[in-house]
Amino acid sequence: MKKNAIFLFVFLAAFRLATAGEGMWLPLLLEQLNEKEMKSMGMRISAEDIYSINNSSLKDAILLFGRGCTAEIVSDKGLILTNHHCGYGQIQSHSSLEHDYLTNGFWAMNQSEELPNPGLSVTLLVRMEDVTSKVLQALKPGMSESQREAAIREISATLEQEAVKGTHYKAVVKPFYYGNEFYMFVSETFNDVRLVGAPPSNIGKFGGDTDNWMWPRHTGDFSIFRIYANKNNEPAEYSADNVPYTPKSHLKISLKGAEKGDFTFVFGYPGTTQEYLPSNAIQMITQQANPPAIRLRGKRLAIFDKYQNESNLVRIQYAAKHASVANYWKKMIGENRGIQKLDAINKKQELENGFKSWAASDAGREKMYGGILPAFDELYGKMGRLEEDQTYLIEAGLGIEAVRFAYGFNTLLIQSTDKKVTDEAIDEQIKKLRTYADAFFKNYYAPIDHEVFIVLMQDWFEHQEGARMPGNLTMELLKHGNSFTRWADVVFEKSMFTDQQRLNKFLDRYNRRKARQIEVDPMFSIAEAIYGHYIRAIRPSISGLEATNDSLQRIYMRGLMEYQPDKRFYPDANSTLRVTYGKVDDYSPRDAVDYRYYTTLEGIMEKEDPAIYDYVVEPKLKKLYREKDYGRYGDRDGTMHVCFTASNHTSVGNSGSPVLNADGYLLGINFDRNWEGTMSDLMYDPDQCRNISIDIRYCLFIVDKFAGAGHLVNEMTIVE
Repeated sequence: MKKNAIFLFVFLAAFRLATAGEGMWLPLLLEQLNEKEMKSMGMRISAEDIYSINNSSLKDAILLFGRGCTAEIVSDKGLILTNHHCGYGQIQSHSSLEHDYLTNGFWAMNQSEELPNPGLSVTLLVRMEDVTSKVLQALKPGMSESQREAAIREISATLEQEAVKGTHYKAVVKPFYYGNEFYMFVSETFNDVRLVGAPPSNIGKFGGDTDNWMWPRHTGDFSIFRIYANKNNEPAEYSADNVPYTPKSHLKISLKGAEKGDFTFVFGYPGTTQEYLPSNAIQMITQQANPPAIRLRGKRLAIFDKYQNESNLVRIQYAAKHASVANYWKKMIGENRGIQKLDAINKKQELENGFKSWAASDAGREKMYGGILPAFDELYGKMGRLEEDQTYLIEAGLGIEAVRFAYGFNTLLIQSTDKKVTDEAIDEQIKKLRTYADAFFKNYYAPIDHEVFIVLMQDWFEHQEGARMPGNLTMELLKHGNSFTRWADVVFEKSMFTDQQRLNKFLDRYNRRKARQIEVDPMFSIAEAIYGHYIRAIRPSISGLEATNDSLQRIYMRGLMEYQPDKRFYPDANSTLRVTYGKVDDYSPRDAVDYRYYTTLEGIMEKEDPAIYDYVVEPKLKKLYREKDYGRYGDRDGTMHVCFTASNHTSVGNSGSPVLNADGYLLGINFDRNWEGTMSDLMYDPDQCRNISIDIRYCLFIVDKFAGAGHLVNEMTIVE
């Protein structure tokens, strides 16, 4: 308790010195740490309106969507909004040549037309609690790192069980500030989530990968889903008997739009940030891990592009894969550029020099912190080489789809050689693998993977020493005359994991004696070599170093907070609910380049290029533009605003997050950052970093005027 009081004092004492726009704040602590500043910036609601334990509040409308996006509830019938790219996998899974929802969009005109999505869930926070004192009481002086982790796991499990006893809720305790504090999150998860609406990709993904992470943007990046629950309004698996969920709260929607200087805040689930890493870590990420990943992903994307441009079916099959690979590829490029422009490594080193002098000036501090930075030097010297090896293994070896697919049969191989495993268990595993194979081959085009195999393997061998690669791969290449093409030809011709008919034939006749055929399959042999190398050589070494790093980083974090008593620290993002706030603003990324804070429908017409898929404009959208038929969604200046920028500090998981105004009304849906600001996961700069959002009025305009689905707008609470 004493430690928490010290931290709180540090926070409050430094309140006036915080950088507006920076920080991902826990809603539980807004009243103590942020409310005064937020109101000074223009907020008209209270911290209690945002997060309340005893009353309904805005937090009851914010959802973790799927595996890493945010969504918001916008009606009393469980209607939710998120990004088009967050719902992209579901839209793609329902698409075919006959029903191409990616190209044409999808709109359910009544609830009976809404489409179920097996495997998709949304999670709603019930409450969060500071459990730091309870966790720290379980830790004893002199514990080793492994003993400490074991004690934390044990007390966390106890706290989690006690918190949800007798309920359908789930609880998780998470570390903050690298294990200096701990918070528990109690939540409920809904598994019946149905697709309600999605614009055509020429709206929802307008500009494609070319515009991704860029400004100006003209992307209608939204999709609509609905939560269903049982008749008691509780989470339930999909059933035709389920009914729309009635939330405790849903967001009101403002049609006033965003003006420069307006206060905004983003409420969502940012994924991962690492703001307090030492300079060595930034060097490792930007100079050792990112460059090969960027190069290898770029080569994969070029192959995807070639085949997708030749076939509509392949375009549909690889749409989600392309988006997934391209998104982080471009992010890494921007991150490296942003770190360089900000001179982030030198700034980190300046901080470290000051920290070193501060520690050396006091015997107690020198004993506690004097060895931290030299230890980091030694640690990252070892980690950098392993991180590079891991990057090649993941981006090159596992960039081949059939390699990942083949290794999914390893469990069957193990079971088949274990006499304790029953035949019934093996039959059940085969049943699962058939489902697994159907899903894989639905969106698999072997000629793409064949070419990817050649290009990625060749790059891997050209850039890595043989001693650092899985040994079997070197022998296989030699066996095929050092020809990557010949090697690929043989593997793809003979492997059952590249052809569904061959695989089905094998599974139809499967018994334990046939397990050897999995083991000797050429694609499985490659997969086993790659995964085996990772499991036996790379992962153990990295895990040991990471354990050391966790301990060092925790001590360093504590030292930084003591060293900078006038700095207000916020915890790194870790996929827990956060509030970040700033103002609608322009920005200037380069000399003589100044960007306005909003874009309009006119910009879509200016970008139109019928020869490029990403810049095709829907005929009906052009008609609405020509007639200036914007309804009540147009701006007071007579234009149709599309997107806007603000200085909110966001990360990957903030995709789909609501952007709220001073009254807590929905102003837009966050979907991106500017390219120059993607380094904000490592270091935030208020002049360089902007979050990008779709104007909610453009979203409603598309739903109502373009799609004719005004019944969905009528379901929402609109504030004129």
